[in-house]
Amino acid sequence: MTAAPDAAPAGRADARRNREIVLSTAMRVFAEEGLAVSLGRIAQRAGVGAGTVYRHFPSKEILVEAVLAEHIERLVAAADRWAARAAPGDALFGFLLEVAERSVDRQRFCEVLNADQSWPRAVLTAAAQRFREALERLLRDAKLAGAIRADIRADDLSALAFGGVALRSAHRDPTRGTWLVRLLLNGLRTQAVTKSEVFRDTSPLPRHENTALRYCVECGTRLRVRATGRPPRYCGPTCRQRARRRRLVD
Repeated sequence: MTAAPDAAPAGRADARRNREIVLSTAMRVFAEEGLAVSLGRIAQRAGVGAGTVYRHFPSKEILVEAVLAEHIERLVAAADRWAARAAPGDALFGFLLEVAERSVDRQRFCEVLNADQSWPRAVLTAAAQRFREALERLLRDAKLAGAIRADIRADDLSALAFGGVALRSAHRDPTRGTWLVRLLLNGLRTQAVTKSEVFRDTSPLPRHENTALRYCVECGTRLRVRATGRPPRYCGPTCRQRARRRRLVD
């Protein structure tokens, strides 16, 4: 008699677990076999009955939308992680690179949804809004830190991220594809100085080689060159730490 109240919560937990299994399996199967795969095939791969799949996703269109929305939600979570662990500029560029790398197998979803405006949109629209808000937060912080061009907008970054996915997908060599995406993103960074000649200064310096730097390689501030010791590369610990973070992200 006392077990009845627990039946409903247990049933809801089972339903949530089954939905997550179907969704994660659908992500994998769509990426491996394409969008033409049947719901029955997904049920088979998930190890559940076809009725379980149809109960949560009455049509394949709804399932595809749910798969893409789940992918976007995971990217939103990634944006929060980047914001918490990296400097503003590194967080933005690291996130955009992760979007390109993690979305390679999802490009076909975007193309199909954009081609057919009759597909369900409510779930996907809500996820896309959260993605935009996360991107705008990263962009705002990067601008305040002076790490990105002031004229860049969030929709520019969204278009660039989509282009990065296409570029990454088109290259036969994944490593080279990622390298090209990095080059693309680095073009958005602000430059510490507008003239590169200062980094090629070969005037004599006390007790150092002529190749010693006279300006901080991170921010371009003129360095105080000491008469002894190792020639400095950074103007202080802030620039040294920023350069280290960029190397870790890269």
